[in-house]
Amino acid sequence: MVLKKITEDGNPGLQEKRTNTKALIALALVSFFWGTTWIASREGVKHMPALQLAAIRQFIGGATYIIFFVAKGRAIPRGKEWLTILILTFLNFILSNTLSTWGLKYISAGLGSIIGATFPLWLVLILLFKSRSALGSRAVIGFILGFAGICIIFYEHVADFLHSGFRFGIFLSVAAAISWAFGTLYTKKKSLDFNPYFSLGLQMTISGLILYLISFSTGVSIPIQSIPTASWIAIIYLVIFSSIITFVAYLYALQHLPASRVAIYAYLNPIVAVLIESLFFGQRFSVFIGIGGFVTLVGVYLVNEAFRTNTNVREVKEELRIET
Repeated sequence: MVLKKITEDGNPGLQEKRTNTKALIALALVSFFWGTTWIASREGVKHMPALQLAAIRQFIGGATYIIFFVAKGRAIPRGKEWLTILILTFLNFILSNTLSTWGLKYISAGLGSIIGATFPLWLVLILLFKSRSALGSRAVIGFILGFAGICIIFYEHVADFLHSGFRFGIFLSVAAAISWAFGTLYTKKKSLDFNPYFSLGLQMTISGLILYLISFSTGVSIPIQSIPTASWIAIIYLVIFSSIITFVAYLYALQHLPASRVAIYAYLNPIVAVLIESLFFGQRFSVFIGIGGFVTLVGVYLVNEAFRTNTNVREVKEELRIET
């Protein structure tokens, strides 16, 4: 038994394999729960201002993180750490999370999912621009198939583009996707400089306070006692499963997997969203969903293979890889 323990502890490959498995499980959690986030957010903003919902959700989630880590005796960030935290607060929450929530006030959850799924495309474009490397043909085909599959899934939502106000919702959602891509890369670059989990709580709390101040000062808010039960249920769900559980899983996956591979969750989120809508919100499971789901998974497979074997993409991956 002692020999076995020594062998396992002295085997870096075995430890790395275990870490990689945990990271993949974390990525699966992200793919599922953030898929349900679109539905919960859409239901929540039906009955209250989007900025106010985002503010309450982020503040409660962030305060939970802070209380936990302060109780654990973790030190408050100092000096230059605050600059990183404030930049991530702006990119991840004041812009990305808030704009995507606000966009759902004007567009459907399905359409919001489609636009959110463009995040990997923006991410890869940023990475390639930074490294000035060419993207392999298999990766290009994979990304095209992945996004095409999502478009097929939500083909029946195309009519939403004709509705008044939807263009503004699309603009907000696209801006959110671009901001999230920048935030992802910046998080990966800076995550060794501070506790990313504690920082996450500070980001959410700061953004929650700022958003509530904006919402209150502009008159785009309703009294707390007037928030309906449906919105409170959405907020509680978003705090527990999206802001806390899934963000922890997301950061873990981002620390132990290449950023571009973690981005694959954005392809799977719309599939989860449409399945949940079919099971619990009376949405019909159509042939577009079946075909689109298959095409998307083929695209995900090709992207995975490209990142595993393509030399140029591997160079980009190693440039931003975090040593564990």
